[in-house]
Amino acid sequence: MTEKPQGEQPGDDSAADEAVIKAAEEAVAGASGDELAAAKREAKERTADLQRLQAEYQNYRKRVERDRLTVREIAISNILESLIPVLDDIGRAREHGEVTGGFKSVAESLETVVAKLGLQQFGKEGEPFDPTLHEALMHSYSSEVTEDTCVQILQPGYRIGERIIRPAMVAVAEPQPGTQTTAEPDADKADGAADN
Repeated sequence: MTEKPQGEQPGDDSAADEAVIKAAEEAVAGASGDELAAAKREAKERTADLQRLQAEYQNYRKRVERDRLTVREIAISNILESLIPVLDDIGRAREHGEVTGGFKSVAESLETVVAKLGLQQFGKEGEPFDPTLHEALMHSYSSEVTEDTCVQILQPGYRIGERIIRPAMVAVAEPQPGTQTTAEPDADKADGAADN
């Protein structure tokens, strides 16, 4: 067993603790009100500095994450753009019936992968001509259409999300000059009246 030195009683430890606490309280009470106010002001400034630094760090993390996503999107876009000629070759081979056997499964796998990465093919015969999506390579008149219409897709277009990678190359037919609807001449008259 451990023996206590003579003269110390078991309750003396608590008496020593109380003495230390009492001395600390006296030191705090002895401090002037100005020192206490200065200490509080400094603590408040340090807290504000820490909050500012934390907000800057959070903004930095968000910016780095946003930049990382942008770089990723650009890298994927560049890879997909370089695969478009391969997809064109697969499409031409499919039109000629040359996509068979193992080549067929490879072609389908490639098309599935680029679709998962966000590459979308567009441009169908019969859809209205949109100059933001289509590039007209041929032009004709037809009595079978009521508006400018894509009558032949010479090369499909591709986009990633809303960004056009390549416009669809199309042949466009517009209505015969004599078969315009009655709403258009009224609009022409209104335009003519506005010009005068």
